Amino acid sequence: MTTEGGAGRTPYLFRLAQPLLRPLSAADLVVVALLGVLLWAGVRLGAAVPEILQASEISLAPGVLPYYAALSCGRMLAAYLLSLTFSLIYGTLAAKHQLAEKILLPLLDVLQSVPILSFLPVALLTFSAFLPLAVAVELAAIFLIFTSQAWNLTFAWYQSLRTIPRDLEEASTVFRFPAWLRFKHLELPFAAISLIWNSMMSWAGGWFFLMAAEMFSAGQRDFRLPGLGSYLQEAANQGSVASLVWGLGTMVGIIVLLDQLVWRPLLAWAEKFKLQMVESEHPPTSWFYDVLRGSFLLGVVWQRLFQPVLARLDLLLLRWFGAPAVQPAPGVPRPWLRRAAAGLGMVLLGLGLWETSRFLWQVSGSQWLAILMGLGATLLRVAAALVIALAWTIPLGVLIGTQPRLAALLQPLVQVVASIPATALFPVVLLLFLKFPGGLNLAAVLLMLLGTQWYLLFNVIAGASAIPRDLQYTSALLGQGRLDRWRTLILPAIFPYVITGGITASGGAWNASIVAEYVQFGGRSLATTGLGAIISQATAAGDYPLLLAATLCMILAVASINRLFWRRLYRLAEERYRLD
Repeated sequence: MTTEGGAGRTPYLFRLAQPLLRPLSAADLVVVALLGVLLWAGVRLGAAVPEILQASEISLAPGVLPYYAALSCGRMLAAYLLSLTFSLIYGTLAAKHQLAEKILLPLLDVLQSVPILSFLPVALLTFSAFLPLAVAVELAAIFLIFTSQAWNLTFAWYQSLRTIPRDLEEASTVFRFPAWLRFKHLELPFAAISLIWNSMMSWAGGWFFLMAAEMFSAGQRDFRLPGLGSYLQEAANQGSVASLVWGLGTMVGIIVLLDQLVWRPLLAWAEKFKLQMVESEHPPTSWFYDVLRGSFLLGVVWQRLFQPVLARLDLLLLRWFGAPAVQPAPGVPRPWLRRAAAGLGMVLLGLGLWETSRFLWQVSGSQWLAILMGLGATLLRVAAALVIALAWTIPLGVLIGTQPRLAALLQPLVQVVASIPATALFPVVLLLFLKFPGGLNLAAVLLMLLGTQWYLLFNVIAGASAIPRDLQYTSALLGQGRLDRWRTLILPAIFPYVITGGITASGGAWNASIVAEYVQFGGRSLATTGLGAIISQATAAGDYPLLLAATLCMILAVASINRLFWRRLYRLAEERYRLD
């Protein structure tokens, strides 16, 4: 980018600051306004739910754990399949259509910044307002797990689509690949490693929110679902250390099984999609993947059953998506239809904004001042958590991603630690930190870190794993020192993945502030200055105007940060740090 006089390049810091002149676009404002109306509608629907709702009894007998674990895994699987489908569709629209990108990316920024834990009662009460209770609670649990899994998958898929090497894109265009073949033979293979590692992160995030999704009570409204999360929550509430150990042991066992039977075979299979001219010396291995490949019976079933079905599916999808995958030229809109739809939408949005503003008018000036002060305090804690997370996840993630033998040892351990619900361990952490000055502030930053660091670590591992082996050999042949190797190869290669992890980690830290800044422990409530504390206190007190105001402020803050900072870095990754 050059200056108007053509004298030279515009300083990078000035180009980085240019978006500050227009922090929010019209699309951003419409998205935030629409979300505010939807949140207000959810609060109003929730108010109509009966006061007393029947709850399921949660048994702490160890014999029920296999059944509870199966129920929780079923909910997690349903939420993951929904998340993956959503991510592929949403990310494709945002990456390939400029008009959709202007709307969908701000919306995605807003969605990942919604404090899930604080709006758990709104989600449950809204579903219960128009569905049978049993169905509503199950769907609400799956939906809430979905909200903890979808955003990082969507950002990973979007980032992969925007950083596909140009020579591969040109080749697919020259051969006139239809949209389905382009997706099957170019886009999905290129994104495979990133999607697999982010899928592990999505499952870890699902375990984090499982306790909240399966067991919630507000006053006389009591929602419980039998499952591993509710088992752990009930064990913590009753102070049963033995039951807590049984529950955590079951969770760890499931995580190890998933690693051996699902994730490690997928990583071994995805090794063939790496962009490299030479084969890795120590590629990822999996005993279960080797068993599947060497099974004669499975080979017969694959050839006789699955291959014909997949071939018919290919033909069907080619009929549906048979046009060449090229960027559509901007067409002339149909004036009467688009204007009528836009006019109707503006009228409905205006009515909703009027009702929302009347709802927010009940928030006093002192409460607005407290919200602004809390916003600043929470922003500092989020920044501190991100800096700490970056300091250790980048070196460790690169070490795991570039050393397959080490990854075989550390990968299951990382998944286990990332999947243990930090909310269950927070009371113990709090007891340790309360002895120090500013103990609750330190504990809040630590819990935000626990909800933030894994997004970064898993994405860094994915980025380091995707570095072509031939580039590593070239770096070694040139005799580059460790510092030069990091500067010219490793950091540029993992940069897009760090940005994807950073934007999702930022949203995770803001969400974690809800439980980090306001704690009920030992029969008393502890709170520190912060936006998360205001949201939690408003939820506990049923102060819905304050809850809506604080949540909208959090959404606006996160959306602005994403636009001013993360979006700019996304563009930088797309333009300068792609494997061309």
